[in-house]
Amino acid sequence: MIFRQLFEPVSSTYTYLLASRRGGEALIIDPVLERVDRYLHLIRELDLKLVKAVDTHLHADHITGLGALRDQTQCITVMGEQSGVDVVSMRVADGDTLRVEGLALEVIYTPGHTDDSYSFHWEDRVFTGDTLLIRGTGRTDFQHGDARAQYDSIFNRLLKLPDETLVFPAHDYKGDTVSTIAEERRWNPRLQVADADAYVALMAGLKLANPKMMDVAVPANMRQGLQQQAMLARGWALLPAEAMAQCGQAGLALVDLREAEERRRHGSIAGALHVPYGELRDSIGPGGLLHELAISTGRRLVFFCAFGERSAMAVQAAQDQGLVATCHIHGGIAAWKQAGGTTG
Repeated sequence: MIFRQLFEPVSSTYTYLLASRRGGEALIIDPVLERVDRYLHLIRELDLKLVKAVDTHLHADHITGLGALRDQTQCITVMGEQSGVDVVSMRVADGDTLRVEGLALEVIYTPGHTDDSYSFHWEDRVFTGDTLLIRGTGRTDFQHGDARAQYDSIFNRLLKLPDETLVFPAHDYKGDTVSTIAEERRWNPRLQVADADAYVALMAGLKLANPKMMDVAVPANMRQGLQQQAMLARGWALLPAEAMAQCGQAGLALVDLREAEERRRHGSIAGALHVPYGELRDSIGPGGLLHELAISTGRRLVFFCAFGERSAMAVQAAQDQGLVATCHIHGGIAAWKQAGGTTG
């Protein structure tokens, strides 16, 4: 197993790099833009392939590295389904499993610091974002924060994990690197309350100043998505209505890039081939399923995913392989459904 805890000193942010083995697929949690070159250098040294980059919530104290990592590695960007961030190509919900090769993380919705806060439980450790800190908790006074929701997230979700579970937060301002559930239950001063009302009163009395980067970081973090309008202008995208009109035509092959769990939860378009994004490069290369389908039959490949991020990257990758008759559904299956498209 490979596990690295990395630190960004300006915002006191911890970033976590995980992989099951050297040379395998990797996942990164809460990357910071200014440290992206360092992450990529380490990933190369460890001979890893970054396939997913995750933010535990919309950060207000630093600009996320999700967009830069996506642009440089073509990785999948992940956040919770409550997030309005446009960079996200996969949205997860409570109870989902976030997977890369050899790793499976339990997805836990833990709102309170923000309304899109998530924690991720992996074997003997939990990545708590800003929900549960070491001897502290995330503030609840902006970004739709809710102290009562945070109390529930901590006491009824996180503190129900085994006592020995290691706690790895997104920030620490005192130099601590790790704690445990048992330690926090006993020694975290904000958790020594009688009930939710007492916790709400405690959090209301903090009177904290806004993060210095808030006015810059929040807008920047909301808008890091690919320019799908440019794809439309180049003729590399179909609007959902156009895709519906062309469905069933002999010269077209729909390709669903989402993972199996996403397809089960949200359905798919009838007749679509399933090629998860992680398997795309092999499939569009010479001898691959999609390459042979496009070359031998002349069919136009039409990619789609959840929101259009992965499919936009897939179009560029296919074009680079010489599969010029490729495009994607603008806005993904979310836009397809909004336009009245059916799924099964």
